[in-house]
Amino acid sequence: MTLIPKERMQRALRYEPVDRLPTQINYTGAVGERLAAHFGVTRADLPNRLGNHLLRVDISHTPRLSDDGKVVYDWWGAGFDTEEEGYFIRHSPLAENPDLDAFPWPDPHAPDLLRDAERAIAADAGQHFAAPNFGFALFERAYTLRGFDTFLADMALDPDFAGELLDRITAIQETLIRRFLVLGVDGLYFGDDYGAQKHTLFSPRMWRALIKPRLARLFAPAREAGLPVLMHSDGDIATILPDLVEIGLTALNPVQPEVIDHGWLRTTFGERLAYYGGVSTQTVLPHGSSAEVREAVFAAARALAPDGTGLVIAPSHRMMQDIPLTNVEALLDAFAELEGDAWR
Repeated sequence: MTLIPKERMQRALRYEPVDRLPTQINYTGAVGERLAAHFGVTRADLPNRLGNHLLRVDISHTPRLSDDGKVVYDWWGAGFDTEEEGYFIRHSPLAENPDLDAFPWPDPHAPDLLRDAERAIAADAGQHFAAPNFGFALFERAYTLRGFDTFLADMALDPDFAGELLDRITAIQETLIRRFLVLGVDGLYFGDDYGAQKHTLFSPRMWRALIKPRLARLFAPAREAGLPVLMHSDGDIATILPDLVEIGLTALNPVQPEVIDHGWLRTTFGERLAYYGGVSTQTVLPHGSSAEVREAVFAAARALAPDGTGLVIAPSHRMMQDIPLTNVEALLDAFAELEGDAWR
């Protein structure tokens, strides 16, 4: 059987047989320009050239730049550093004035908010697995608005305020989620980092009190519709992973080999949890040889998908400029080999 990308991804997430493992490569804007030039394609055609299976859609929003061009403001009013390749917060609008009633909250009911997402889904014509991108979903959204250290202090010293802020965020995100479901998306994709290289950023007890019940509210619409929930959460979150599965997580991303043991995941969760990622952007992709990249792909596939399903194999994060193009080529070559049995 030959499956289209959407079918292949849906079946893999359900642990059903697939003709080959689905793959995905995400990248920063700067890397996207390099890759498009390298492969001789447009930025719009790059995802297809890379063999991507996931179509991530977002709200329609024109970012505002600071006068000096060094800060870009998102839909929520948080400002990010334009001189960094990653996500570095430069302006947290609630840092100085925590008055939640006075804050100009964005309107999730705005009529044109899903315009670009609707067009992208229509243009794709059901070929790829379409999912709205709820990056900075809850905890991360709170700290972008309040400041990282400040919000951690809120969680410890003023949990009532922290809870109220999280409730405001949850209500907006839930409205957006239900609007995206009306568009006919195939699942939900969240991003919310809870872990460091070792252990969680804050105690599991605190996560269970403040984050878990609100995250469950965000997962619930997909569960009610029978759709999968994919979630990116960096770092060592092993202690709370059973909780995430309990509230409805379908697939974990990024499955970083440095911080969470792939064999432990399969032994612990069996087919109750699928995976998306597995190939390190921290070590092997930026620093390894082509042969090491190939072996890393096969090792992730053997550990996370020994039966040939349950995995969307991908770099463990967006590729950044420290990854040489030769290793991108090696990654694609290894992906192509997953169609056979050489990796098993």
